[in-house]
Amino acid sequence: MHPLLETLQDSAEAFVAIRRDIHRHPELGFEEHRTSDIVASLLAEWGYEVERGLGTTGVVGRLRRGSGGRRLGIRADMDALPMAEATGLPYASCHPGVMHACGHDGHTAMLLCAARHLARHARFSGTLNLIFQPAEEGLGGAKRMMEAGLFDKYPCDAIFAMHNVPGTAPGRLLLRQGAAQASADNVTITLAGIGGHAAFPHNAADPVVAGASIVMALQSIVARNVDPLQTAVVTVGAFQAGTVSNIIPAQAVLRLSVRALDRGVRDQLEQRIRALVAAQAQSYGVTARIDYERGYPVLVNTPAETALAGQVALELLGPGHVDCQAPPIAASEDFAFMLDAVPGCYLWIGNGEGAEGGCMVHNPGYDFNDGNIPVGAAYWALLCERFLVDQPWPVHVTNAAARTPA
Repeated sequence: MHPLLETLQDSAEAFVAIRRDIHRHPELGFEEHRTSDIVASLLAEWGYEVERGLGTTGVVGRLRRGSGGRRLGIRADMDALPMAEATGLPYASCHPGVMHACGHDGHTAMLLCAARHLARHARFSGTLNLIFQPAEEGLGGAKRMMEAGLFDKYPCDAIFAMHNVPGTAPGRLLLRQGAAQASADNVTITLAGIGGHAAFPHNAADPVVAGASIVMALQSIVARNVDPLQTAVVTVGAFQAGTVSNIIPAQAVLRLSVRALDRGVRDQLEQRIRALVAAQAQSYGVTARIDYERGYPVLVNTPAETALAGQVALELLGPGHVDCQAPPIAASEDFAFMLDAVPGCYLWIGNGEGAEGGCMVHNPGYDFNDGNIPVGAAYWALLCERFLVDQPWPVHVTNAAARTPA
């Protein structure tokens, strides 16, 4: 076992308690006041320069050591989800309809554990910026912090973040160079027709029939327009029209989730959706208004930083517990905004398999695996030591070595 991992396992109990306290008191995006208070007070206690309220409820802790000029950023998210918890745990949410169903409580605890260790036993030369971000769950907290001057105030030469992944052995680290998580765009299609009596459809322009045709036609975009070797998703998540059986409604609304792992494919999807919907609507004698909302971009891990991230993972855990070119994930993540501005890497850490931590995120039965706290903290501490050095850091990782099976 790596000495750093052994050290942090011995001190993890306090951070398990902090994680469970945050879990019991979940807060939605841009409402993480209590969580921010905990983070800021602990960072200040350990000697970090602390800024609160960046991007509404974001917190940044800065630690400088030695004369090194390199600057490292590490980000953890803090927000919970608007859903009721059904775990039955003694530390389950005390706020009805709000729970930490994605493990952001654990991500925060991992980074806090690393923060204390680094403050007390710093073995680096440079500047460490710890970024505790609000509102990752669809509200773009990363972008809000950046608009508030995050990288102007706290310049970073590279930035890293980590998310837990159920269905993978706990503590196993996964990463990949290039596109790792998909973009996520939301599309609302409003079809306006002519309502009427169900018995006289020839006197109406039925938006339901037009909408049904559009739903089916949209499936042809991925099947027939996108390169088969590329990943794309066009999902119709809602189709809303009418109230009773004997009235043809005047309006129908479709809501789409559109995802891609390539920026060019993302543009192609928008172009095809707009063209196909307009043509289908015209063919049925209705009009279509398309509200196309660009959400989180494709998350792209940069080569050198991803190689370093893999090298650190292998040093900490050994090749049997690391995959340096794991498959991409179609879910989205607003850390992508930060990676569009600064080189870096987004990693995944296994949360457990089967009954032991295998429950998927965004599920009322989910809970973060506390065994990951010392692993994640040790990883951040070792990454900091390897990145913040006076000379350029070496990169020697290979995918073949990293993919050695457990």
